[in-house]
Amino acid sequence: MVLKWSRARKRYERQGLLVEVEALEQAEQECLADSEVRARRGERAAAQRAELDQQYIEQFARQVRKLFPGCPPGRELSIAEHACLKYSGRVGRSAAAKSFDKQAIQLAVIAHIRHAETKYDFFLAKGYDRFDARAAVKDSVDQILMQWRELD
Repeated sequence: MVLKWSRARKRYERQGLLVEVEALEQAEQECLADSEVRARRGERAAAQRAELDQQYIEQFARQVRKLFPGCPPGRELSIAEHACLKYSGRVGRSAAAKSFDKQAIQLAVIAHIRHAETKYDFFLAKGYDRFDARAAVKDSVDQILMQWRELD
């Protein structure tokens, strides 16, 4: 342990640990020796997380198709991919969505309809408040939502 006299406190204070050069070199060598193993483990873990995430997106898409059978073919996957984007804070990443709560899935579908099927983004670009823009497209969203709930 390295100690240094503190004039302000009038006592010795610990400044760190004294390590012999040989011990430091040995620790560095041991760390470098298993760096490849740690790197491979990290890659495998990342691949496993990506696979699990893809499975979750596919399950979410199946739930969208189940709740909204009139949804255009293939659209359920784009809804799921957008809603379930990692680190986005979107509804698809919520705990409710991960348990495939109907309300959470419906919110994801409504958001998709609002952006992809209405003039919502146009209203936002024109300077509308978000709530005013949502109110302007609410009837269109509701109509499309009802169509998607029905089987053709």
